[in-house]
Amino acid sequence: MPAEKDSPAARAQELRREINHHNYRYYVLDQPEISDAGFDRLMRELERIEAAHPELITPDSPTQRVGAAPAEELGTVEHRTPMLSLGNAFGTDELVAFDRRVKRMLDMPEAAPIAYVAELKVDGLAVSLTYEGGVLTIGATRGDGVHGEDITQNLRTINTIPLRLLDAAGAPRLLEVRGEVFLSHEEFKRINDERAASGEALFANPRNAAAGSVRQLDSRITAGRNLDMIAHGLGVAEERSFETHWDRLEFLRACGFKVSPHAQVCDTVDELIVFCDHWGESKHELPYEIDGVVAKVNSAELQERLGYVSRSPRWAVAYKYPPEEATTVVRDIIVSVGRTGAMTPVAIMDPVTVSGSTVSRAVLHNEDEVRRKDVRVGDTVIIHKAGEVIPELVSVVTSKRTGKEKPFHMPKKCPVCGSDAERLPDEAVTRCTGIACPAQLKQRIFFFGSRGAMDIEGMGEVLVDQLVERGLVKDPADIYFLTQEQVASLDRMAEKSASNVIAAIEGSKRRPLNRLLRALGIPHVGGTVADVVAASFAGLEEIRKASVEELSDIEGIGPVIAESIAVFFRQEQTKVLMKKLRKAGVVPEPRAQSPPVTEGPLVGKSVVFTGELSGYTREEAEELVRRLGGRATSSVSKKTDYVVVGENPGSKHDKAQQLGVTILDEDGFRRLVKRS
Repeated sequence: MPAEKDSPAARAQELRREINHHNYRYYVLDQPEISDAGFDRLMRELERIEAAHPELITPDSPTQRVGAAPAEELGTVEHRTPMLSLGNAFGTDELVAFDRRVKRMLDMPEAAPIAYVAELKVDGLAVSLTYEGGVLTIGATRGDGVHGEDITQNLRTINTIPLRLLDAAGAPRLLEVRGEVFLSHEEFKRINDERAASGEALFANPRNAAAGSVRQLDSRITAGRNLDMIAHGLGVAEERSFETHWDRLEFLRACGFKVSPHAQVCDTVDELIVFCDHWGESKHELPYEIDGVVAKVNSAELQERLGYVSRSPRWAVAYKYPPEEATTVVRDIIVSVGRTGAMTPVAIMDPVTVSGSTVSRAVLHNEDEVRRKDVRVGDTVIIHKAGEVIPELVSVVTSKRTGKEKPFHMPKKCPVCGSDAERLPDEAVTRCTGIACPAQLKQRIFFFGSRGAMDIEGMGEVLVDQLVERGLVKDPADIYFLTQEQVASLDRMAEKSASNVIAAIEGSKRRPLNRLLRALGIPHVGGTVADVVAASFAGLEEIRKASVEELSDIEGIGPVIAESIAVFFRQEQTKVLMKKLRKAGVVPEPRAQSPPVTEGPLVGKSVVFTGELSGYTREEAEELVRRLGGRATSSVSKKTDYVVVGENPGSKHDKAQQLGVTILDEDGFRRLVKRS
């Protein structure tokens, strides 16, 4: 039965139509018709109706973009038609050769013109979207071209992906849309800035960040990353035919998709070359990264005649731009100390323009990277921007060396606080061991009070920033000497809020020993290690006095972790901290027990991660292993069951090969998790 005109169902339907229209105007056309406040009023009204009448919530409702609860795993989707890869062309000569090859296969004279559609090649993640009856039902990654990962919930969070097609009434019963999910330069920088502030590894480029974002098990994380999508083709369009590829793009626009505004029909290969040259010079004006131009024969009939070879269409080619590079001179190599204590070499260079902006610094990541590239103070070097955003030193021009260049040596002491600098075996990163190092103090304090550690309600980043900046807290133990008056004097802190914070601090004094161990931020001591160590000693004092040998005797604790714990407790700053904690009355309770996981391929298995993962942060992956009954450890030994290898793996990968340990890539790890 149709809804009555003034019924909640009718109003909800009208609100959805109106909100979808304004979403399209704002996110796709960049031509809003109402103010943000006006749009918010419409959303709030729809939310109120759906809250009062949950049966009216539909999958295509704009309220469903916010992200769902975490999924256990990403399922698998079989594409209705394969998602093919493209052949590459490097340089205009290869474009001309492609044009000649197309004409030869079509038995056309070499002088005959062929029209191509030229589209900017956005550097992102290829996805497929399936619409049934005009409503989005499945979203998937390209995968191997035949099977992809089901990322429907994550793609629903992207505002430029319509949940219901604008032209739903006239849309095919079944429609499969192909496109590229990506991050803008601005959003990529924002995400990396946040990750740097929280001590997480940075994404190498926007493409990696986009890929990691859409593969999250928790779509609420995806929703917070402001992903975008440009549609560029069709897999299936039942009962619809198109004479040209341009007609397909126009159809996608009519359905509500963002299509590249710079796409152009080029009537000849010469026009195509002009288009490629123009955007090669102008790509820095774009708000997102491109790595080339995709050229497609415009005629659908000619596309069909040309067909496919292996897993690529004969009627399309990707023209790839070379990376933009510049030459400059390294004037110094300094060491930056991050909030987790990581000491990172940074090259200070003569300012030079690359990819449209002036660059004078480049992160060298770690001591091994400096050695591998043999970077010295005084060297002439070649740099480019990774993802058009992060300056990266590519190589040294050794032919320009004069003999006056100075090799870099990682300092033995932290340049900020003077504590010992430590680099453990099998680790690429050198760290400051000082627990009160100003460079890492805020992050240490924040982590100490976080839910996974001492769980102090109200101890958020804003509060921690003020406590440190006003000198009220100089190490984690100082939290326990705060007064209600001091907390109430901070910005945006009323008496009641201050009282709640002090009560939460007091309540944390009896947290289990394993929680306190983790809260101390000892390198390599995460949840699993803290559990094992806490279960092996009577109390914190016994752990503090334990030798490397005693710690190494614990099942699951190798020499690297044992050395890290021992070094931590030997530091003078740590001894001061322990004394202050005892004085404050922080007395850990015996270790909290968790119900054991008894079934699954990860139960009892030891897993080590190395390199950068695209779908998980290191902490997320290790927590997943622990949740499924395994142990996430930091060093490789004969007792290690799996080593999971991401991008740019370290020496752990080599050691795993030497010891014959099973090595998994990230997809292999996902399959193991799925079986669990």
